[in-house]
Amino acid sequence: MPPNPRVVFTNEQELVQALQNGDEKAVESLFKSLYQRLCNYANTILNDIDESEEVVQQVFVQLWEKRETMEITTSVQSYLFRAVRNTSLNKIKHAKVRQIYAEEVTAMAQQSEPATVTTFHNELQNQIHVAIESLPEQCRLVFKLSRFEELKYAEIAEQLGISIKTVENHMGKALKIMREQLKDYLTVWLLFISLYI
Repeated sequence: MPPNPRVVFTNEQELVQALQNGDEKAVESLFKSLYQRLCNYANTILNDIDESEEVVQQVFVQLWEKRETMEITTSVQSYLFRAVRNTSLNKIKHAKVRQIYAEEVTAMAQQSEPATVTTFHNELQNQIHVAIESLPEQCRLVFKLSRFEELKYAEIAEQLGISIKTVENHMGKALKIMREQLKDYLTVWLLFISLYI
């Protein structure tokens, strides 16, 4: 009669003792008899066969590494199923933690967007201020009265005691100078001008 390749331990105590003594045949016997069932069980929790197999393999590795200090109060089979359950749940928990972390990072990135916009806005306002202050005095005055006081050309002419044509000339000169000063902000500059034309 050919020998049976599978080692059969007569009782639970003998199996546990063999494991603690470092008998590789003990863990091999458990692996062959329980591996598929443990994978199926893990898959009911994880719903992913590849991750389930990874969990079961991890449990067997830990069983072997901790064989000398493990405490089995029930059966080895119950111990392994409980270990697979706990490891599977931990895997889900860690996945959720990673997801939350990823969401927080995304939220932080989105929150930084307004800050970037604010920085750009402040920089643009500063450049506009510099450009306005670089205008010749009369151009600057006409521009401010038109853009910030929202006065019509006739009103500016009356207030400054100059002709409407002179106001138009000053505005044309001011816009030309500012367009050159703000060429790096062309798109925003065009929007800025369109508000007043």
